[in-house]
Amino acid sequence: MKTMLQSTLPPAGALTPVGQALRVGLGILLLTASAKVQVPFWPVPITLQVAAVMMIAAAFGTRLGAATVIGYMVAGAMGLPVFAGTPGKGIGLAYMMGGTGGYLLGFVVASFIVGWVADNLRKMFLVPAMLAGLAVIYVLGLGWLAQFVPADKVLAYGFSPFIVGDLVKITLAAILAIGLPTGLMQKIRGSQTDA
Repeated sequence: MKTMLQSTLPPAGALTPVGQALRVGLGILLLTASAKVQVPFWPVPITLQVAAVMMIAAAFGTRLGAATVIGYMVAGAMGLPVFAGTPGKGIGLAYMMGGTGGYLLGFVVASFIVGWVADNLRKMFLVPAMLAGLAVIYVLGLGWLAQFVPADKVLAYGFSPFIVGDLVKITLAAILAIGLPTGLMQKIRGSQTDA
């Protein structure tokens, strides 16, 4: 079954190579914008990247979703200021090899997981897939971060400040990808007709 976002987009197979490239390019722009929208927080700002990765994977599916996230990584590796904090905190491979490198790799793996579920399973499995994707992001991110901070600070710097916000972002991504629950949609429609 298609997600709501998938049903509003033409299938990837129906697109010409130029159409597919445009979709990937727009996805990279969305990821870049999601990295630049920052809420000041300590130790690092909170961005919308997790929500963007999950929505892109759910909407584009495995092939184009993963291609978009990989294209984003390639753009960053080439020195384009697509990541959070760039160019001020560095660019290119030097930035990617810093403390956030594991999280960036996690984005790629999460896009495969969520995209595959969006392509192959029922919509009800999308939320567990997003949670599994988030778990992979944290496992890879925290494992990589442990090279840069003392072991007793890894969770305090790389997990605790972000987990609640990331769960909210996944909820929003799931609502946008799957669609509003039928009961809520009926209430919204009912209130619109009453006005």
